[in-house]
Amino acid sequence: MRIRSCSDHTRGIHGDEKKKVTNKQKIADGPSFEDFVTGELSGENSWDDYTGKLKREAGDRQRLRLPPWLKRKIPTGKSFHKLKDDLRGLNLTTVCEEARCPNIGECWGTNKHGVATATIMLMGAQCTRGCRFCSVKTSSAPPPLDPNEPRNTAQAITAWGLSYVVLTSVDRDDIADAGADHIATTVEELKKSNPKILVECLTPDFGGKLERIERVVRSNLDVFAHNIECVEDLTWLVRDPRAKYRQSLSVLELAKQCNPQ
Repeated sequence: MRIRSCSDHTRGIHGDEKKKVTNKQKIADGPSFEDFVTGELSGENSWDDYTGKLKREAGDRQRLRLPPWLKRKIPTGKSFHKLKDDLRGLNLTTVCEEARCPNIGECWGTNKHGVATATIMLMGAQCTRGCRFCSVKTSSAPPPLDPNEPRNTAQAITAWGLSYVVLTSVDRDDIADAGADHIATTVEELKKSNPKILVECLTPDFGGKLERIERVVRSNLDVFAHNIECVEDLTWLVRDPRAKYRQSLSVLELAKQCNPQ
């Protein structure tokens, strides 16, 4: 089993140097937005050739238009609508929809390899935590778990003919085991339906409890992943207070202890 840490972790500045460098200097010396723009712009040859306005001046009342590199096509096609109908029919949730991913049309409408993919989000569409960066709805008392979800998930993914699937979930601090058994059961149902499928679980932190982590690790999954989200100094600012940086690291460590292979 592979352990994957999904993190935006960057190397920091230490000692006296840290005191001398301001945030403005770090931003100025770092990558610009232009560095993240790839490919050709619609109707333009390069970033420098773009003639649209990117910032309103004082007194401007006209609404700014999005530049072409921020626009996505409206999702269409048989594959997109079939996948959406399958999900609704089986009462399944995806992080693609709940997190408002702008690339949903590319994944659901088949990619360049002719394969449609979706990341299933288990345990409902309401999270008991409220991280600032996330668009998923927050609730202190979400609806109870759907006992049919593990079987329905396996049924849908098997029908799509996928060879690799990612399962993620909301946090469910309102449940005794934080949903560990529900996630593990879903993996087991998937493996029962298709023993050859590779399953990755992008899990919550389960409150750092070993027995919960072990239940998921020993469900016969192939990749155990957990998000650290950001550097430790910014954790308090962007993550829910119950999501702690060191706790996330311990989750990955405990998962590795449960299955060193």
